[in-house]
Amino acid sequence: MIGRYIGAVTSMGKTEFFIDAEKAPTFSQMEGLETTVLTGLNGERMMMVLNATLPGHTVPIHSHSQEQIGVVYAGEAILRIGGEERHAKKGDLYCIPADVPHGDTTIGDEPFVMLDIFYPVREDFIERCRQPP
Repeated sequence: MIGRYIGAVTSMGKTEFFIDAEKAPTFSQMEGLETTVLTGLNGERMMMVLNATLPGHTVPIHSHSQEQIGVVYAGEAILRIGGEERHAKKGDLYCIPADVPHGDTTIGDEPFVMLDIFYPVREDFIERCRQPP
């Protein structure tokens, strides 16, 4: 849990400056990949999300036009970026330039959670958050 803060909370789980991850919109990108959008829905130029690859699942190699940086928030996985592959665990940092292929495979019984920051925002994520559950 990111934390709860005192203040006027919007419907997206965000005060003017603080975020409540439990109230942020979540959707499934594919079977085994859950995304919680923390920022980027209210005109921000960057987007912060928690991406959780569930145990026993793989996020296939893919790429997108946004830059992506982040930190492993929880769990372990084989993380593939470009031509490199690494056993990633909590606290590891990564940088994925725009259009560089990447993906992951969870190791163990715990979800592999990445705290990702995208620039510019992912318009596809914004659209998914606008769709009814």
